[in-house]
Amino acid sequence: MKRLTLALAAPALLLAGGVHAQFVKGNEAVVGGRVATPPVPPSVGKVCAADASCFAGSWRMVETDKGLVECTEPYARPGSCRKSTYGAQKLPRVWVIKKGPSWFQCQYPDINSKCAEMTARPPTNLPTDAVQ
Repeated sequence: MKRLTLALAAPALLLAGGVHAQFVKGNEAVVGGRVATPPVPPSVGKVCAADASCFAGSWRMVETDKGLVECTEPYARPGSCRKSTYGAQKLPRVWVIKKGPSWFQCQYPDINSKCAEMTARPPTNLPTDAVQ
């Protein structure tokens, strides 16, 4: 009976407190207290700062050792990220998730949503964003 009560109460608690994704279930980038971010390929150029006017695309939601941040790129390099506004502001977003040795950009904070492997050849590496 207690399990059933907790199972029914959990969604209500989430709705009452607002929706704030602090982690993505199934993201293997987060192991214990350590968080990995995707490696930066040598071909990637300068950082587009999170507060600059050079960025007009979807925000990359990346889990870091500082928590969930939104970045102009999936690599979360210094300067490219800002504090997450997820749950407070609706923006086009893509979620950066690790599954096994591969990194994916997923439409929602769920490895089972529409995902594109970051190292795949174009156009299959292009992520599908969603306003959320």
